[in-house]
Amino acid sequence: MAFEDLLNDPVIQKYLHELVGPTGMPVAAAPPEGEVTDEELAEDLGLELNDVRRALFILYENDLASYRRVRDEDSGWLTYLWTFEYENIPENLEEEMYALLDALEEREEYERTHEFYLCEVCSIRFEFGEAMDLGFECPECGSPIESMDNDRLVESMERRLDDLRDELNVDVTR
Repeated sequence: MAFEDLLNDPVIQKYLHELVGPTGMPVAAAPPEGEVTDEELAEDLGLELNDVRRALFILYENDLASYRRVRDEDSGWLTYLWTFEYENIPENLEEEMYALLDALEEREEYERTHEFYLCEVCSIRFEFGEAMDLGFECPECGSPIESMDNDRLVESMERRLDDLRDELNVDVTR
């Protein structure tokens, strides 16, 4: 996928926005070619230097930017020259999808293997053991807590898991 195509992809735009937030998005959305200093970026984009540095550091933490330090011979000051490395975005997204798959599989199993009770007044959900300890009475309002059917939630999670597995080409036999 070409660099321009990456930046025009709404999924990738959302991913970058989630990483750097609204103040860092101008930095993430307009990566220059080659090396650039944080000061140059701040000036070019009309942003606060701290916002630019924060966005660059987040991109660096996610393997989407790297830097090289250069010491000024006269002043001794260090200058950081940043390079954007967005070719790592597809791999990062795939890793996040696998993490989501793992978390969703755990949650689906938890939902499937536990019995839940609900206070319909407060919308507080309890596991069976908690409900039993409370005498099947809501500690907030005193209303009875009733058995809760979470089959629709489990079915929805199973559909989402199937979609994720299809997208990641993960084969699972149930």
